[in-house]
Amino acid sequence: MRRADRLFQIVQLIRGRRLTTADYLAQRLEVSMRTVYRDIAALGQQGVPIEGEAGVGYRMRAGFDLPPLMFSKQEAQALVATVRMAESRLDAALARQAENALSKILAVLPLDARAAAESLALYAPLPALDPATSAHLTAMREATEAKRKLKVGYLDLGGVKSERVVRPLACLFWGPVWTLAAWCELRNDFRSFRVDRVETLEVLEETFRDEAGKTLADMNRRREAQEHGGA
Repeated sequence: MRRADRLFQIVQLIRGRRLTTADYLAQRLEVSMRTVYRDIAALGQQGVPIEGEAGVGYRMRAGFDLPPLMFSKQEAQALVATVRMAESRLDAALARQAENALSKILAVLPLDARAAAESLALYAPLPALDPATSAHLTAMREATEAKRKLKVGYLDLGGVKSERVVRPLACLFWGPVWTLAAWCELRNDFRSFRVDRVETLEVLEETFRDEAGKTLADMNRRREAQEHGGA
């Protein structure tokens, strides 16, 4: 890695953490701690407002920023590949935003990086989500962010219909299908619902707060315990 690239990476790593140690930087950049100390000193001489000291850690003074989008050809290609793979799997609203974000990035890249990204011969031609599933996924995602309860009309794999009120916790993609992880108020327990088997969906005005025993972290802990025979 060129020193200029390494200095840029140091700034990015420090910006992304509350406190960053020289040991962490050395491991991430695969250099010695002595090199890290020299680079930190060089950045300070160039006016980069890094606060801290050796043996304690470093942080960036509030308000500092760098010109964005200093991507290599390979990084630009990775962004294009990620968006192409995600678009057919996302709900329509989020897919449009991903495409918009990528267009903005490509528009300001250096010409060689942009050409390399746009010519990437990697595609993900999977069928897009059907309109109903896409609309339900959008509503579920937004309700999860807003912590609003959902009324779900569901048809399970056995053909049994049910209607229940749930607290949406996360939307999970499992390859061919999306599922909604939720706390079900009817069963008073965690449940997962295949989004493509949701027949009706209503976003309620009622909101909820995280409660001990009813959060996504609690659901994950239970699943891990079950997988290891502890529950």
